[in-house]
Amino acid sequence: MTRAAAVCSLLLALGFGLPGVFGALHLARTGEVWTFMGFPTYGGGPFERLGLPSSVALIVAFVVVCVLELVVGVLLWVGAPHAALLSLVLLPVEMAFWIGFALPFGPPLGIARVVLALLA
Repeated sequence: MTRAAAVCSLLLALGFGLPGVFGALHLARTGEVWTFMGFPTYGGGPFERLGLPSSVALIVAFVVVCVLELVVGVLLWVGAPHAALLSLVLLPVEMAFWIGFALPFGPPLGIARVVLALLA
């Protein structure tokens, strides 16, 4: 189960982190939110409706969270003793970004990762 949790973590880290880098670069260059496969990345979600517009700093903060997610994934993969706890600690921060940017695949994969890691 630990390896399955690691896969969830790595999917989240790479699936959101890599587009986040491109999204931040695009926003910095053009001032517009990058679209991927017809969908705005990191824009138009609840953050903006709450008065927090997409910015390079906000997207970079999310990319940093994705890097932490990558670290958690590697720690889970190698069976590090505190990896499950780190996975749990990271979840609320990730949830804030997933919900704020309206990223629907984040919460189910994140919850699955934590459950799998804690059950292992």
